[in-house]
Amino acid sequence: MGKSQQTAMDSSKAAGRVAMESAQAIAQINQKTAQEFAGLIQQRVSALMKTQDPKTVFDDVHAKVLQDAAKEVTHYHQQLLEILRSGNQELAAIAEVMIQDSKADLIHFVNDATNNAPIGSEAYVSVFKTSFNIALQNFELVRSAMTESFEKFDKSMESMTNLKSAKPSTKKSSE
Repeated sequence: MGKSQQTAMDSSKAAGRVAMESAQAIAQINQKTAQEFAGLIQQRVSALMKTQDPKTVFDDVHAKVLQDAAKEVTHYHQQLLEILRSGNQELAAIAEVMIQDSKADLIHFVNDATNNAPIGSEAYVSVFKTSFNIALQNFELVRSAMTESFEKFDKSMESMTNLKSAKPSTKKSSE
């Protein structure tokens, strides 16, 4: 039982580490994006202040600033989605290890119990083994549901990435 508890603690720590690393990566992206955006705005404002013609200012804002901002937002979203996707994959791997460890512990427990069963307890051993097989099936159902859940999350992240990538090209082709 001590090994099982240690494994659960290690898995919890690993999941916490993944969450912390994802949060740190998102914070770094936010800081980098804010710095880049501030520099870009400063450059654009400086260039616009030098321009005397209002139509040129409008055309410049529309052509350069808005398009650059759209590209930056798309790039930012893609970075965030990649962090979420990689964190999800790590969490899926941690959960898979936890399930496999629990299954191995259960198998070990049942083998010990049935090997040391007293003579004349065959009927009880049979019921116990039937219950064990049902428990193994439940482990497989949980693992299957978990895998499906993580796959659906990955697909939704991929769909969002594809949607974000498709939007700018759709606008350009319609103009």
